[in-house]
Amino acid sequence: IPIGLEKNHQGVIDLVTMEAIYFDGDNGEIVRREEIPENLMEVAEERREMLLDAVSHYCDELLEAMLEDRVTEELIHEATRKGVTTLELCPVYCGSAFKNKGVQPLMDSVNRYLPSPVDVENFAFNPDNEEEQFLVTNDPDDPLLSYAFKLEDGPYGQLTYVRIYQGKLVRGEFVYNARTGMKVKISRIVRMHADNMDEINSAQAGDIVALFGIDCASGDTFRCKNTNLILASMHVPEPVIHLAVKPIDRKSSDNMAKALQRFTKEDPTFRVAFDPASHETVISGMGELHLEVYIERMKREFRAEVMTGPPQVAFHERISHPIEFDFTHKKQT
Repeated sequence: IPIGLEKNHQGVIDLVTMEAIYFDGDNGEIVRREEIPENLMEVAEERREMLLDAVSHYCDELLEAMLEDRVTEELIHEATRKGVTTLELCPVYCGSAFKNKGVQPLMDSVNRYLPSPVDVENFAFNPDNEEEQFLVTNDPDDPLLSYAFKLEDGPYGQLTYVRIYQGKLVRGEFVYNARTGMKVKISRIVRMHADNMDEINSAQAGDIVALFGIDCASGDTFRCKNTNLILASMHVPEPVIHLAVKPIDRKSSDNMAKALQRFTKEDPTFRVAFDPASHETVISGMGELHLEVYIERMKREFRAEVMTGPPQVAFHERISHPIEFDFTHKKQT
């Protein structure tokens, strides 16, 4: 739970260790742990009980420990990891990415709770018979199966982020795009560290790397020649917010079209549609911030000046039910 809000935000309370965590230094790089302030202790104890009640469903040992009042941090971590691995729990953290407060506990929990490639079973299927499924082995010596989950337009062309589920990716070798059937050469493989790129010659099952010069879309499967299996596409939720966009001039219109084409290729949760009734271009996404980011990118990266607003709603009238009547029209002469 947060200690202070907005400009008064000072730190967070860890409900597992029951400590107050503060972040000092110019960029919050110095982590300091202290006792929970007295004015927040009651709320912290109440939220901890809620946490234990939620995670105890996934660990019988933790449930017994709660009854005997001998709960340990290790038991809470173990139960939480089980729930996260089965996609039944989603821990929520608070903080400020801008001020680097609360980021460190989040990264620790990513390392502690999220499953490794061997913890969860993944399946590939035959595109000619989707009911025919095959267990992905996570073995680097088996035929390649990799998944493109993110695209980024960089200074050297499209950067494709790929997770390797099975087999190996080797620089200079050819792979096949399962969706298009195209043969693609792996020219460069890099391991990403924020904005830094480390060139590598190969990557294997369990690695997440980025590829240069690959023409594909988000959700494409790359495989070797000896297999026809593909990986299931990621679940894409329906948009929850819509916004009408209009370019201010002809040049911006052309640039906006290029930008929207690029964004829809990068992000499957970003949608674009043309409303024939109102003659508006409507973009849709997962929230206000999601769309604001793309509007800003449109202006900054593509030099497309646009106006935005709520989409117009077209109202239509229709006959509610038919009736019969007689009428005599007398024409005057």
